[in-house]
Amino acid sequence: MGKKRVILITDGDLYALRAVEHVARGIGGRCISHSWGNPSRLTGQQLVSLILKTPYDPVLVMFDDCGFRGEGPGELAMRAVCGHPGIEVLGAIAVASKTRYSEWTKVHFSIDRYGNFTEFGIDKSGLPDIETGRINGDTVYILDELNLPIVIGIGDIGKMAGHDAVEKGAPITSLAVATILERSGFNAGIKGKTEDTNQ
Repeated sequence: MGKKRVILITDGDLYALRAVEHVARGIGGRCISHSWGNPSRLTGQQLVSLILKTPYDPVLVMFDDCGFRGEGPGELAMRAVCGHPGIEVLGAIAVASKTRYSEWTKVHFSIDRYGNFTEFGIDKSGLPDIETGRINGDTVYILDELNLPIVIGIGDIGKMAGHDAVEKGAPITSLAVATILERSGFNAGIKGKTEDTNQ
């Protein structure tokens, strides 16, 4: 068996859960639904166990610090997942938020709420920010040091003034995931394993 291929998502509220589950079904992958929480409730070891057990590929996993300063529970779990020898991290979706402690990370590029790619960061509502190549969020503190192949910035998952609503197919989250899969060489066009994503 090869390594489990994982995409990290730095948001874990209920809107994110619904959107990420929808996207996972669309690509025949798996959302680790138990990874939702604001902040994250599962440890890295617990998430690794769930990731390795699922027969689906790729696996979308949510992490959330809920504004915790520095390395919070979501980022501790993220570090454990990234460090496991049985997991290959394809990339991360860095989600913008209004955080009290102004954490930020570099991004390769961002996708705004209209589906446009931009070199600028993005804000919570999905509009381009003034900074080039960086995004502010509350679970992004360690992304820079993880040496991920690609990090994409987007606005608040499942929201963005309705532009990423799950009722519309969560198009911005879908585009971010599809872009990571395309850049990694993963065939995102394969459908089939689209059953309920609850884990």
